[in-house]
Amino acid sequence: MFIKREDLKMSKIILVTGGCGYVGSKLVPQLLADRHQVRVIDTQWFGKNLECHKNLEIIKKDTRQINVQDLQDVEKIIHLANIANDPAVDLDQVLSWEVNVLATQNLIDLAVRGGKVTQFIYASSGSVYGVKDENQVTEDLTLVPISAYNKTKMVAERVVHSYADKIKVHSIRPATVCGMSPRMRLDVAVNILTFQALDTGKIKVFGGNQTRPNIHIDDMVEVYQHFVQNSVNLESGAYNAGFENISIMDIAHMVQGIIPCEIEVEGSNDPRSYRQSSKKLLDTEFTPKKMVIDAIYDIKESYECRMLVDCDQYHTIKTMRGLTL
Repeated sequence: MFIKREDLKMSKIILVTGGCGYVGSKLVPQLLADRHQVRVIDTQWFGKNLECHKNLEIIKKDTRQINVQDLQDVEKIIHLANIANDPAVDLDQVLSWEVNVLATQNLIDLAVRGGKVTQFIYASSGSVYGVKDENQVTEDLTLVPISAYNKTKMVAERVVHSYADKIKVHSIRPATVCGMSPRMRLDVAVNILTFQALDTGKIKVFGGNQTRPNIHIDDMVEVYQHFVQNSVNLESGAYNAGFENISIMDIAHMVQGIIPCEIEVEGSNDPRSYRQSSKKLLDTEFTPKKMVIDAIYDIKESYECRMLVDCDQYHTIKTMRGLTL
C-alpha cells in the first residue's frame, strides 16, 4: 500500500544536498509542505533560492566537506548535488570526479556507518545509457556513457548500490528536466529553446534528430516525494523518470507553435539519442501530471510578466567559469 501525503506526520530530518539548485529549490518547499524537517547542504554557487522556514536548516557547504555532524538526526538523504552537464564537467574533470563520485561515496559511507539513515536517494541521469537503438530503454539495459559527465553518474550509481545490502538505495535516472524554478536553468533543451524564441525570435537547434526523454520539473519533484513517502514499499534499484520521448527538432516546432520564431539548424557533436521507458516507475502507482508544453507556457508567462530575465546564474558553465575553486 502506498502512502498518501495527507497521512504524513512530522518526521526526522531529510537531508537534501544541492537543495538550492534547479530541482532542489522546488523540491525543498514541497517536502516542508509535506511536514518534513529538512536540512539543505549546498555551496550556493547559483544563489540561495530558498525562503526561510521554521523546519528548514540551510548549510552553505561543499559536499566534499560533509562530516558526521552534518548527518545528525538525519533519516533520509536526497543527494542532488553534482557538477551538472557535459561542458561544466569538462571545465574541470578532477573537480567533477571529486564532487560527483568521491563526495557521493563519502556521503553514503557516513550514512551507513552512522546506522540511522534508512534511505539514500541518488539523482543519477538518463544520459548514462548513451546511444541506444532500442525502441524503449529500460533499466536492465547496459550503460554505455559517452561523456565524462555520464561516466561520473554511472560510477556514482555503482558506488551507492554497493551499499544496498545495508541501506535502502534508489537511483533515479531523470530525463531532461524542463520548466520554471527559483534557480532557473537556461542551458537545458526546452528552457533554452523557449527563452530564445521569446528573447530573440530565433531558435538555434544543434542537430535536431536526437530523440531525448523529457520530464516537467513539477513531476520530477513529485518523483522524489514519491520515493520518500514509499521507501518501505519500493525496492532498491534504478528507476527511469522520463515521460515524453521527442526529438530536439520536435521541441523546436512545439515552441514555434506557441511563440512565433525562426528555426536555425547547425551541426552537433552530441549523438546521444534514446527513448526512455519509465514503466518500472509507473508500476509503483506514480502518475505524471504535466508535459513539455506546460513548461513552455510557464516560461512564456514568466517572461511576459518580467519574472524571467537572462543572467549568468541560469547557465551552469558561465557561473562556474567565474568561480575560484
